[in-house]
Amino acid sequence: MKFGLMVIGDEILSGRRRDTHVAGFRKMLHDHGFSLGWVQILPDDPQLLVRQLKQSMDAAERVFSCGGIGATPDDHTRLCAAQAAGLPLVRHAEAVALIEQQFPDSAYPHRIRMAELPEGSRLIPNPVNRVPGFSIHEHYFMPGFPHMAHPMGQWVLNQYYTPDRQPQQELSLRVFGASENDLMPILEKMTRDWPRLKLFSLPRMGEESFVELGFRGKGKAVQEALQRLQQELEQAGIAYSDAALTRMFHQQE
Repeated sequence: MKFGLMVIGDEILSGRRRDTHVAGFRKMLHDHGFSLGWVQILPDDPQLLVRQLKQSMDAAERVFSCGGIGATPDDHTRLCAAQAAGLPLVRHAEAVALIEQQFPDSAYPHRIRMAELPEGSRLIPNPVNRVPGFSIHEHYFMPGFPHMAHPMGQWVLNQYYTPDRQPQQELSLRVFGASENDLMPILEKMTRDWPRLKLFSLPRMGEESFVELGFRGKGKAVQEALQRLQQELEQAGIAYSDAALTRMFHQQE
């Protein structure tokens, strides 16, 4: 299972703040048995946010989004999520109660805006200041602050997704005397025959030049695909190393 990650904020693109969400969510997903499929770092641009969110919602992707759900004028994510989903922005009664409890003397007139969410949203608990995030269409919206967003993302995984404890493995071999261009017919054939595995090709330059070819995935299909690759190379008369390079990615218990 793969998830996308959107990191929203001009401060990331300008370099005023250093991103730590990518590394944090990559590890979090890996520990749960999943993977980070793609990352987008986006500005506080409403038109762009609506376009990107609508695209991922229409594709039924699972996405974490960090940033832009506050109450200031440059926080557009809540409204953009509603527009992308084709839903009205409404005050969520439970979010209103949480904000009123957290800020009894200053919830109005500004902080209460953070309770305006796409209609039908589910709340994501915030363990730091109790101002919740929200989810709609398997898109999970959290603050841009890592110390809030990361435990909130962990809560989402624990709440909605059963961990996959089967280890992911990577098997590869080294091919000598052939370029990626020479290997293209074999690579295309292997991609067609093993669509559920991730085929990778990594050329290495130096005193000993070679191309590392391999597969990443789960189950016995990885070993079967590597054996088929060896057969294809032998039939083409292409030399490769006898010993396969193996990496296992065991998930934490």
